Amino acid sequence: MLLLNTLPSHNGPLTSVDAETLGERAAETVERFLAQRANHAETPLHSLPALATGLGVGAIHIKDEGHRLGLGSFKALGGAYAVIRLVLEDASKELGRPVDVSELQSPDVRAVARTMTFACATDGNHGRSVAQGAQLVGARAAIFVHSGVSDERVAAIARFGAEMIRVDGTYDESVREAARIAEANGWTIVSDTSWPGYERIPGLVMQGYTALVREALRKMPEPPTHVFIQSGVGGIAAAVAAHLAIVLGDVRPVFTVVDPARAACIFETARAGHPVTIAYGEPTVMAMLECYEPSLVAWRVLARVADAFMTVDEEDAISVMKQLANPVAGDPAIVAGESGGVGLAGLIKAVSDPSIRTALHIDEHARIFLVNTEGATDPAKFEEIVGLTPAAVAAKNQMGAEG
Repeated sequence: MLLLNTLPSHNGPLTSVDAETLGERAAETVERFLAQRANHAETPLHSLPALATGLGVGAIHIKDEGHRLGLGSFKALGGAYAVIRLVLEDASKELGRPVDVSELQSPDVRAVARTMTFACATDGNHGRSVAQGAQLVGARAAIFVHSGVSDERVAAIARFGAEMIRVDGTYDESVREAARIAEANGWTIVSDTSWPGYERIPGLVMQGYTALVREALRKMPEPPTHVFIQSGVGGIAAAVAAHLAIVLGDVRPVFTVVDPARAACIFETARAGHPVTIAYGEPTVMAMLECYEPSLVAWRVLARVADAFMTVDEEDAISVMKQLANPVAGDPAIVAGESGGVGLAGLIKAVSDPSIRTALHIDEHARIFLVNTEGATDPAKFEEIVGLTPAAVAAKNQMGAEG
């Protein structure tokens, strides 16, 4: 199902706060912070020419965030970045002078960090980033996980020394519980979603995501004409859409937000024209996107710069996982988790429907940009779906290179 953006705010200017948060200078700051990380490396941008030919488009490029900072997800860019920013801000107040990121490991800054506890709710990836950031600076982390988060994902967060707190119910219920307990204990909430009165920190999390767009634009031969990005609460989609709109201006790409049909909070918000909370139903395999209430900051951005909204079904996500792991001859094999390839699922659905293809102006010259937002963050689940281990998929590219 496709919904074109006909809201009055569409193509209107971003608010000054959003433009500053997600613009070029902000992305430069994120990259400067990343340069201080010992395990930082740009993630690959893969070209999929054989798939592009098969789908009748000019080019497909996919940014593979399955390799980001050892966490296997684009969210490694957001939570840890926000934690570091907040520690440096507190250290500046405590020390009475500006404190630069280069001083992050100094005794004075670490002394401040030891007094801080960062909390968040997570489906897995964001919590891992917050926990890693807290460990990096010497702070504490309390991570709230709902009943649907697998034991494997909980263990992956706990290895960073975080206190793990189980919450009955959905992701959105764990967000509310995290906020309640954090306020009672004087902890700092680092959420990737926002609500009335709580916007700056989620904005910093989104700011962290702009680095992946900046990296991709440097590597692409030409800017994209079309972008399909998956969405949970909306943060990654809004960050990518806003940064591209700011950097590319009048030649910005047609931007489509892709939701799981079973958790389509952004799609239904677009249909209503204002933020809505949708009813909890049957869980989706796209676990990292299973959100039922949009981020207010993300929606404010998407209402202006997203051109279309669509949904994909469970079988679409599963099919894309298998397709990326077993690509068309000549294309690289890519390890994508259950939520990682959803943007590609949206593209495939769009080009297979002549009416959608026409509505989005997709032709044989279209240059598509996608993001594989996660690798196999739950390896057992990946093997169950794909029939191969993540290592076996990665080995295909090595065999191809040697051949």
